[in-house]
Amino acid sequence: MLGQAHEEHGMVVRRVGRASREGVLEIVWLHGLGERSSCFDAAVDLLPGFAHVLPDLPGYGDSQPPVLAEGDSLVATAEHLAGWLTSWPVRSAPILAGHSMGGVLATLVAERIPVRGVIDIDGNLTRGDCTFSAEAAGFSLPAFEEGGFDAMRARVVAEGERDAALGGYGAALATANPVVFHRNAVDLVRLSETATLAPRLAALTVPVLFVAGLPGGICAASQRALDEHHLPWVGLEPSGHWPFIDQVQMFASIVRAFARDL
Repeated sequence: MLGQAHEEHGMVVRRVGRASREGVLEIVWLHGLGERSSCFDAAVDLLPGFAHVLPDLPGYGDSQPPVLAEGDSLVATAEHLAGWLTSWPVRSAPILAGHSMGGVLATLVAERIPVRGVIDIDGNLTRGDCTFSAEAAGFSLPAFEEGGFDAMRARVVAEGERDAALGGYGAALATANPVVFHRNAVDLVRLSETATLAPRLAALTVPVLFVAGLPGGICAASQRALDEHHLPWVGLEPSGHWPFIDQVQMFASIVRAFARDL
């Protein structure tokens, strides 16, 4: 695992590289539903010359679960992240790189505070992108806690014997809090059903790039939404929902080019 882990703003965070050097861009990596920050390690390893910040989001990995009040948990997480980012010592705004749910969070955070750019990695745009989130949201919370979550993880672990990305996901799920997972999943499905995520991403006033996994990532409706809202995007293939794992070399090259253009 890259970087020394320590606690920041109630999250376990790893930092790789130095952001204090002039001209060094900082990338904050936001993982997806049920994941942990180590999923990005292979990509980060191919991106020297940047400063990388890798939090385990509240309730995932080594971070403790948040206190879940009434309201939208994704909005609460975005506001938590915005507060954390704005608490840093004064320096250049970071690039946000978010995968899946993390891509949605990157949009929500960029709507709240200045950032340098957003890389949305196969993030939810429409209802068809909801897979594990839709499965979890189909359970009541008690049923999910009593067996639904364990059944989901067992299936992912079995499928992960043939798929490296799913293998990593199965391991990450062992550290995910089921209550937080379910709450985030319900909110993620609800937000995806509004079909507002693509126009909100397009409305950001900073450079944006969407990286899709093809053919196993975002659905056809979401691909059309990217085109309809004139969002710059690239598809990495063959790839599933984790293009930064399935096509890590190409992914790193795309991130490097995006940052260079900034």
